[in-house]
Amino acid sequence: MEGGLQFRSYDSLPLISALNLVIQQHAVRTGVRVGKNKYFFPTSSQGFNLSPGITAFQGFYASVRPTYNQLMVNVNACMTAFIEPGNLADALLAFSRNSRGAMPTLPQALMKKVRVTTHHLGYKRRYNIRNIATTTARNTTFSHSKYGKISVEEYFFKEYKIRLKHATDLPVIDTGTKRYVPAELCEIEPGQPFRGKLDETQTSQMIKVACNRPIVNAEAIVGDGFQKLGLHPSTSPSTGFDIQVSQKMTEIPGRQLPAPQLNYRAGNARVDNGGWNILDVKFHRGAQIPSWSVLVVRDGQNVFQGPDDLRLRGLVQGFAAKMRKSGMTLPQSPPSLLLVDLPPPNQDPSRILALNEIRRTFKEHIEKAQGRKPAFVLVLLSRRDNYIYPGIKRIGDVELGVHTVHMQLSKVVDKEPNKQDQYFSNVALKVNTKLGGINHKLDDVAMRWLRKNTTMMVGIDVTHRGPDSKQGTPSIAAVVASVDRDFVQYHASMRIQQTEKVEEMLGELAEIMVERLQAYQAKNKELPERVFVFRDGVSEGQYNDVLTVELPQILKAFQRFSTKDRKSPYRPQLSIIICGKRHHAKFFATDSKFADKNGNTKPGTVVDRGITDIFGFDFYLQAHAGIQGHAKATHYVVIYDETRFTADEIQQGTHDNSYLYARATRAVSLIPPAYYADLACERGRCYLNDFLVDDKSSTTGRSQGDKKAEEQRNYEAARKSWGRGVSLNRPRFKQLALNQSFL
Repeated sequence: MEGGLQFRSYDSLPLISALNLVIQQHAVRTGVRVGKNKYFFPTSSQGFNLSPGITAFQGFYASVRPTYNQLMVNVNACMTAFIEPGNLADALLAFSRNSRGAMPTLPQALMKKVRVTTHHLGYKRRYNIRNIATTTARNTTFSHSKYGKISVEEYFFKEYKIRLKHATDLPVIDTGTKRYVPAELCEIEPGQPFRGKLDETQTSQMIKVACNRPIVNAEAIVGDGFQKLGLHPSTSPSTGFDIQVSQKMTEIPGRQLPAPQLNYRAGNARVDNGGWNILDVKFHRGAQIPSWSVLVVRDGQNVFQGPDDLRLRGLVQGFAAKMRKSGMTLPQSPPSLLLVDLPPPNQDPSRILALNEIRRTFKEHIEKAQGRKPAFVLVLLSRRDNYIYPGIKRIGDVELGVHTVHMQLSKVVDKEPNKQDQYFSNVALKVNTKLGGINHKLDDVAMRWLRKNTTMMVGIDVTHRGPDSKQGTPSIAAVVASVDRDFVQYHASMRIQQTEKVEEMLGELAEIMVERLQAYQAKNKELPERVFVFRDGVSEGQYNDVLTVELPQILKAFQRFSTKDRKSPYRPQLSIIICGKRHHAKFFATDSKFADKNGNTKPGTVVDRGITDIFGFDFYLQAHAGIQGHAKATHYVVIYDETRFTADEIQQGTHDNSYLYARATRAVSLIPPAYYADLACERGRCYLNDFLVDDKSSTTGRSQGDKKAEEQRNYEAARKSWGRGVSLNRPRFKQLALNQSFL
């Protein structure tokens, strides 16, 4: 730990793992482990209700970390959702009410593997839910040696004299090998984390209860956290190993980097606490909009009576005025107004009919315009829906090649003029960038480090299917790269790949990097002399995989440009920087003069000593302001470096670039190339949204071979659905691919 170079290759993982076993011994006995090194104590903690059946509990993360000259325990407060104990039938009915009648298939991912107990046998018996069937107790039948073919309802009455209350309105539970139990006879055991994806309302509630100010988190960690984790002397089992943990937080040195100057068309914006106002500012370069259209999606909430509704006309006119005021050029004539009425969600839970209606409306509009597509379509949504939004993105991007920009009517209708104007400004940021405009730039001083030589900034990310996705759903990989000297315009390449084959590593990186270099060359008539790669989404244990799998592919892409007409092989300087957001290091200001009004450390705070790697080059940068809750820095780790910038240059340059994110008027927590790669992955998830929710009722009782065959079928279906995506090779999609359609 003293940093001796002879120990650089020493593998400390076995020792750290052993120490974690000791440190976490008390929490293992008294709490519920969720994920790696996170412990929750639902039986002795105050919960926060997110929705009927779902409760959030605060817990704590604890892990031993080696730092220069000492070992530390990284402790952090965290929050997760748990399934409320109680009757399973009541839980399913609550889900049905909250999901507007989306029964019975959608609880599948929520309840799978949940532990339940039954008492109808005369004793307590525990089951793990394998699946939730699509049939009720009345219409689910099976063969029985005593009764012959019989329904589940009849069986429980004849065998146990139990008359079911929900024989016709709730599905039965498959506990394995087609053993069906009515939900009303099952009791959910306490202490089980919720494995599904929180809906919009639940997520909103979770944010409210989890967003605590730094002082609240500090008190929770030092007080409740130390006690429950067993780090307090009175509860610590580690004293028997002669291990003592300090009861105080460690003070480490840090400093605040200055904000860069931001250039708009008519001058500079004034930065205050990491943000700035653009209400009366014109974009650096406004987009040209030859035509645009408006699609009003009426989904049970008819905010507008029809196309002549004065509020609708006023909203459209107000947004058009905002675009002009921001510097965009658009026709004086009003846009075409399209209205589409969707069938009720309880009649169309997967929204297939709804999306077909939207698709038909889109196509008819383009046909009436004789194939002349609008530059973009403004989509007005009455509510956010897990199917409608991604479905429209797929229709626009993949099927029709039309930009779509969405507005939530709840955020803009009947709002105060200043709030509506601010919302219009935020949407205008997206429109201008999508259509080739430039919102703002950094001044020459901030760009000096990147302009010493021609440079391309690259962001890479991979997103995987969730636990509620269809088996075999592929991973989505995205690579974005800059094409201009101001680093405000990025183009993207996306691929799908079989998760089991590549895990987190990107499988076709050489081909994708060739695409990105070709785009840079086409725009600048030359290739970059330096390439910075910002890799998001990999854990500490995968750093070496990036070097052994992805680095060779990047170098292979460079070789593709080493043609005979070049005087020397093409080999730009390359640096690879990992961007980590999934760490648990949180910073607390030691004095109010170092904190903002919420108690967070100020934007531009950088830490590169005290808790960083013993041998490596890494730093923590909090470029953004903590708007709500406790601000979290990004951990940047330089794992490969040929550019040889100093630590100060890399840190200040990364900080300055955090002000270039096109969709915001404030610095963001993650450098834009990595942020854009994440956005591109999320857009790819929209294209495969049908595969991200598994509506199959049962996979129980099938052989491993059958499951593998289904995985392969799902993958092939996803690959077919993905098609060629948004590609430069498809003429009608060329402009969409060139611009930042993923924003």
